[in-house]
Amino acid sequence: MKEKYYTSETIDSKSKEFLAEIEYLRQRHEYELRPNECALLIIDMQDYFIDEKSHAYVPSAEAIVPRIKKLQDVFLEHNRIVVQTKHINRHEDAGMMNQWWSELVTQENPLSNIDERLADNSTIPLRKPQYDAFLNTNLELTLKEYGITQVVICGLMTHLCCESSARSAFMRGFEVLFTIDGTATYREDFHRAAILNLAHGFAHPVLTGEIIKGLENR
Repeated sequence: MKEKYYTSETIDSKSKEFLAEIEYLRQRHEYELRPNECALLIIDMQDYFIDEKSHAYVPSAEAIVPRIKKLQDVFLEHNRIVVQTKHINRHEDAGMMNQWWSELVTQENPLSNIDERLADNSTIPLRKPQYDAFLNTNLELTLKEYGITQVVICGLMTHLCCESSARSAFMRGFEVLFTIDGTATYREDFHRAAILNLAHGFAHPVLTGEIIKGLENR
């Protein structure tokens, strides 16, 4: 069922291919990057999804780690807000997760930790119990306290937590820039479908390099 559609060798060509497919949608809503009002949301870059020993391993995850690391570094170098979410469940707050998945990601699971390559005390940690990073968390309040009007979304998985968080951000009035080569999931068709749907109604799809260039040139 799982596919490694992104590798270090293919991620450039694949992501540009995905972008070309939805370019007609992207052109409908051009967002100008506003660094002083923009935050980076890094969704669930946990060992649970990145470690090959985990049953929830995402084969394409390894290819996006360097791009997310570069995004994070540039945001922090420019004193911009970076939020790192960590999906952690308890049975009492898991809701439908209890029914949908054979295992919950608990705090006691050593694989629940953020990948060590991305661990940074300068980021804002956020525990979330559902796909949506805004649901039952203080994320919206935190972003608004910092004057954030735009969010750049990257992380795992494209069609679950990343897509749900992007939709929720849109509903709360944030402009959403969704990274094509900074997100990954189990299969290419899941990834393509998520980007297509988001581009149609919720988010401006981007490449990580476009965001990095926009920040470095300001």
